[in-house]
Amino acid sequence: MPVADIPGSKSITARALFLAAAADGVTTLVRPLRSDDTEGFAEGLERLGHRIGRTPDTWRIDGRPEGPAVEEADVYCRDGATTARFLPTLAAAGHGTYRFDASPQMRRRPLGPLTRALRDLGVDLRHDEREGHHPLTVRASGVEGGEVVLDAGQSSQYLTALLLLGPLTRTGLRIRVTDLVSVPYVEITTAMMRAFGARVERDGEVFVVEPGGYRATTYEIEPDASTASYFFAAAALTGGEVTVPGLGKDALQGDLRFVEVLARMGAEVEVGPDATRVRGTGELRGITVNMRDISDTMPTLAALAPYATGPVRIEDVANTRVKECDRLQACAENLRRLGAEVATGEDWIEVRPAARLRPGTEIRTYGDHRMVMSFAVTGLRTPGISFDDPGCVRKTFPDFHEAFAELTRGLGQ
Repeated sequence: MPVADIPGSKSITARALFLAAAADGVTTLVRPLRSDDTEGFAEGLERLGHRIGRTPDTWRIDGRPEGPAVEEADVYCRDGATTARFLPTLAAAGHGTYRFDASPQMRRRPLGPLTRALRDLGVDLRHDEREGHHPLTVRASGVEGGEVVLDAGQSSQYLTALLLLGPLTRTGLRIRVTDLVSVPYVEITTAMMRAFGARVERDGEVFVVEPGGYRATTYEIEPDASTASYFFAAAALTGGEVTVPGLGKDALQGDLRFVEVLARMGAEVEVGPDATRVRGTGELRGITVNMRDISDTMPTLAALAPYATGPVRIEDVANTRVKECDRLQACAENLRRLGAEVATGEDWIEVRPAARLRPGTEIRTYGDHRMVMSFAVTGLRTPGISFDDPGCVRKTFPDFHEAFAELTRGLGQ
């Protein structure tokens, strides 16, 4: 039975790096993800004056509750959304002038709701070119705290950034949220904040964070559930069986709920105490599913959808249009290139069964790692699929192609 060794969670690694940098003492992160995104985050912390010691399996971060060790820095956030959103927020709690820029792809992605909220809290923040986008400059003098209203309908990362900031403010934060997507990612944030000694509570649409800072700790990073979705989907499609250790009943990541979608389609799923197993049964039924809270796995399901016996309709995923690319449109375009019949709306996509897809199709990735990893699953049943930028997987899983090939050999593909 193939066992997939999935690298650490990108979302958890990014949050852990923020928390470790802000904590009082030295934090050890065990099995952090080593990828372009997380290396970019760590590099950004180093530019802000934080010391990071690396071994093959751990990162040790010297925390600075008082903020960055330097009074001036230029930070390049690469393609990383967590880097681009979390680091300016972290810097705001310090004292100095900090300039942030990012790749052309990340410059296109919105920041407006977060930067408006930071300004409402008194942060001196200026967008240097286009309002609501990188590049930006923060002239930091600490954050007093108080109450703020936030629209997190585009990205839960806006709320996560403010929550992480809360214990570093002088009086704490009260955040009223008017809209929120990807709720499980916020639950990851609050659980991790508590693990680092913070006090945070939710009462309906209001999140209350008390001041008091963070406490250094040793924190183990669980495998990335979004990445695991491609391996689970491969098992469901091929009739094989895959086990992912380290993701079980107590996993923090909501994207593990993707296996519930596969179960509704006909796969056998077992979520144990410390591992999850998926076995394909030779059947994939059509399904209508709301993926608002697990939208990073929408492309995985879309790429699997043509092989179902009935239509697959994915709803409430408007926020996927403002990711690394317009993922909803990119999925639709690539499925049509493969010969599938697809319909889309503002926040939904529907894929009809296809008796046969077009061999030898090149997938347009738009530099988005999830396009590559999702349509690698499609390639298990349609020969000759290639990618215009296969290397963009370095963002989250540099060894994806080798790991996926090894797994599929175990599945008999």
